[in-house]
Amino acid sequence: MKIKVGISNRHVHLKQEDLDKLFGENYELSIRNKISQIGEYASFETVSIKTDKATIDNVRVLGPIRNYTQVEISRTDAYKLGINPPVRESGDLLGAETVEIVGPKGSVIAKESTIIAERHIHINTNELEQYGLQNGEVVKIKIDGIKGGIINNVKIKSKDTYTFELHLDTDEGNAFLLNNGDIVDIIKGE
Repeated sequence: MKIKVGISNRHVHLKQEDLDKLFGENYELSIRNKISQIGEYASFETVSIKTDKATIDNVRVLGPIRNYTQVEISRTDAYKLGINPPVRESGDLLGAETVEIVGPKGSVIAKESTIIAERHIHINTNELEQYGLQNGEVVKIKIDGIKGGIINNVKIKSKDTYTFELHLDTDEGNAFLLNNGDIVDIIKGE
C-alpha cells in the first residue's frame, strides 16, 4: 500500500504561557502556511534553541497553541546541542531533555520538552478499515531508489482530523534521499 512522505524539520510547539514569555503578553501566532494535518500550520515566528554547548537559530514555531511546550529535533541537532533526547511520541515528555528557548522578548527554560519524534503514520480514524490498519499498530516502510531500504518501527496514529501521511525527521529523510511528497510502501505483518 502506498503512502506520501512528509519530512519534518526541527520545530517547536508552545503553550500560551511560554509563547507570551517569548513574544509578549497575549501574543498570537501568525499563519505562514498550512501543513498537511488539518488545523495545523507553520507560523512566521521562529525561536532559538540553546544549551550550554550550542544554539540553533530560526527554529519554526508550529501552531496551534498546545497545553504543553515541546521541541522536536533530529539526532544530528541533538549532537550539535550536546544532549541525548529520547525517541518519543508527541506529548510523551517525561524524562525528555531540557533546553532554553529564546524569543525576541525573552526566554524560557523548557524542562522535559525536547524529543526526537518517533516515526509515525497519520491516518484519519474513518480510513483505518479501508487501509486495513489499526491505531497503535507498528508497520514497516519500504523505500525504493539508489539509497532505498526498509524502515522498521513505524507507528500508526489515528485521529478524526488526520490526513494519511508518513512522518519522518530530516535525518531519516536524508538517509534515504526522500523529499516531501515522495511515495513509499507500507509493509504489514512481516
